[in-house]
Amino acid sequence: MPNIASILKAEISRVARKEVRTEIETLKKASTHHRASIAALRRQVEKLEKELRRTTKVSARVSPEGDADEAGDSGPARRFSASRLATHREKLGLSAAAYGKLVGVTGQTIYKWEQGKARPRKAQLEGLASVRGLRPREAAEQLGAD
Repeated sequence: MPNIASILKAEISRVARKEVRTEIETLKKASTHHRASIAALRRQVEKLEKELRRTTKVSARVSPEGDADEAGDSGPARRFSASRLATHREKLGLSAAAYGKLVGVTGQTIYKWEQGKARPRKAQLEGLASVRGLRPREAAEQLGAD
């Protein structure tokens, strides 16, 4: 006949293992949930950091013009297109030097703008806007008057 103490000890350890197993299962579930939450937060932080880098890059590009807009006149925002400039100059039948005289810059500057190697400043954009509406005859008259 087995000893009652050994049976009692075996039963106690069996019950203890069962209790520990249930506690460990709940801990495993909580740990899995926490890991998933941490991974989601890391993805969110990476996304926000990427957006912040993109925003600072864009604001760094825009800020010099934005400062000029605040300090300068409040006229309409002017856009610039190198291909439109070249097309308009050809439509007028003018050399880059002659077109530059109308705008108030050199012919070399006109070439650089058309090739996209440089961009006009705000004051130069205003000059381009004033020349934009000219017809070939009007452009020739303005060049003749200068």
